[in-house]
Amino acid sequence: MSGLVSVAQRTLVVGIGASSGAERTEVLRLLTDTLREAGLPLAAVARLATVAGKADHPAVRWTADHLPGVPVDEHPPEALAGVTVPNPSPAVGTAVGTASVAEAAALASAPGGRLVVTKRKSARATVAIARSAAAAAGGPYDHPNRPPTPGTAGTTRTAPLGDPS
Repeated sequence: MSGLVSVAQRTLVVGIGASSGAERTEVLRLLTDTLREAGLPLAAVARLATVAGKADHPAVRWTADHLPGVPVDEHPPEALAGVTVPNPSPAVGTAVGTASVAEAAALASAPGGRLVVTKRKSARATVAIARSAAAAAGGPYDHPNRPPTPGTAGTTRTAPLGDPS
């Protein structure tokens, strides 16, 4: 059976929370440990998601740089505050304006999806992992407000007969 290659469809969205003191490598270490514990492949990550203003945080940027073709979505705290999560934190709510960053951001970037890994924490970072509803149903992952990410599962556009596009 040698020579077989395992290919993972990119279906996972990783929500990230990082404090200002998070070390550059902390989120990536936490993410790889969390994926390994959950039995999920790193190659299945389709997007990263966080609260507005954190996409350029060194730990978030380092993680994105080590996952080629994986974009970072940012969501305003008000939008994340409206997402129901299993593990809200009053302390995060006071500091950031939403009681959840990682879980809420993962769900916000996976419309209709569900958490497959609730938040996991290190000293100064948090990750949570969601799978989109389309991916869970076996379809390609595609965020409704963005074009497909290069290198990820594509989407099929259905055009009416006679439409040249």
